[in-house]
Amino acid sequence: MLKTTTFALMHFSIAFSLAYLITGSLVIGGLLALIEPMVNTLGYVLHERLWARFGHEDSAMAQR
Repeated sequence: MLKTTTFALMHFSIAFSLAYLITGSLVIGGLLALIEPMVNTLGYVLHERLWARFGHEDSAMAQR
């Protein structure tokens, strides 16, 4: 759990830093640091579902 927490903090920090550097806005940097991981998580779930349905047979066999 500690590794997951530190990774999340790193991810938020990078997203905030890049957004702040690009826009110069603390508000936009903060919003992007919160919104981007949520959207990424939803994208990951969608990707996994599509991969399970249309992915390679080799990957399905490897999971068994």
